[in-house]
Amino acid sequence: MATELLSASAIPALPSVELKAHAADLFNIDAALTEEERSIRDTIRKFVDERVLPIIGECYVQGRFPDELVAEMAELGVLGANLPEEYGCAGLSSVAYGLIMQELERGDSGIRSFASVQGALVMYPIFAFGSEAQKQHYLPKLAKAEMIGCFGLTEADYGSNPSGMITRAKQQADGSWIINGGKMWITNGSKAHVAIIWAKTGESTDDSSIRGFVVDTSLPGFHAKDQHGKLSLRASHTSELVLTDVHVPADAILPESKGLKSPLMCLTQARYGISWGVLGAAMACFEEAVSYSKNRVMFDKPIGGFQIQQVRLADMLTELTKAQLVSLHLGRLKDAGNFTPTQVSLAKRNNVSIATDIAREARRLLGGNGILAEYSAMRHMANLESVYTYEGTHDVHSLILGQAITGLNAFK
Repeated sequence: MATELLSASAIPALPSVELKAHAADLFNIDAALTEEERSIRDTIRKFVDERVLPIIGECYVQGRFPDELVAEMAELGVLGANLPEEYGCAGLSSVAYGLIMQELERGDSGIRSFASVQGALVMYPIFAFGSEAQKQHYLPKLAKAEMIGCFGLTEADYGSNPSGMITRAKQQADGSWIINGGKMWITNGSKAHVAIIWAKTGESTDDSSIRGFVVDTSLPGFHAKDQHGKLSLRASHTSELVLTDVHVPADAILPESKGLKSPLMCLTQARYGISWGVLGAAMACFEEAVSYSKNRVMFDKPIGGFQIQQVRLADMLTELTKAQLVSLHLGRLKDAGNFTPTQVSLAKRNNVSIATDIAREARRLLGGNGILAEYSAMRHMANLESVYTYEGTHDVHSLILGQAITGLNAFK
């Protein structure tokens, strides 16, 4: 298995091969990628094929995240891969980062979620809003997985409306802070060494007082417990955080974080990765359906020879191709510095929706076998129902687009 750090200056050498049409690449999107981007994608694809796919079905059934893969992911450079090399990160382009997310989620949404949270929701806020000392201290450790992080914004009663959060941070005479509150649905929460906690620092309900804090999870008063009974994202740590009089030093605050806009900027980064990640889940389901349709014999011929299944596969490929083009163009815009949060909302909304539909149709094509853990369709289908909801629900992104179209705010 390749374990070289993915960076612009250290891409694993791969044998030269003639590019051929792929079942899930009708428009030859491969040809629109650079040689470096293809090399990075193929390295992560190899890791997923060799290390993730052989165990992920069992992990899902057991409700276990494969912690044994974390060190290998770090060694490959996938954590914070699009952040600068000066902080121990790979310094890759947005498109290369997106391809990494695609391949990880081709394995499982839980694997991609781990990397996405670590990079986009923990490392990015430190990079964007932290002091130079915070960047130098945390980012290299997080990139190497010497530290695991989580992102605490959502609360039990404030999911789609994070501005209503009740978590409070009160500054003390010596400049330190006391934080009280709770967070819900937190990926990596029970395994995290540090948590990016968003809290209001004023007494008013105005969201302008929201600030971010880097909180050591070993501090007294900080408690995390895994949420059980999940029927989705079973191969992922999902936790509830409770902070009771957690005393953090003055330098725990992210000095450049100001208001709700700051955590929303982090979510934009994560949503971008999701728009790519779900392509991997959709590809896995489509390819599984194609293979099954050619091998499953019914009424004396492969079921792929029947019109109803060919229409199903044609619809799946059509929607997947459109989603691939959306993410690729969005990635090019992001690399050029021209992308907008509204564009990311469209990509997240569209791509998660089509991936969910493709997973469902693949499960149906597989018939009774589609419910078995040895196949991937139902696992991806269940996972994608969570992805459909988190990082802004499908309906919330609809309203974001509606506001952009009309100039009218439907949230209030």
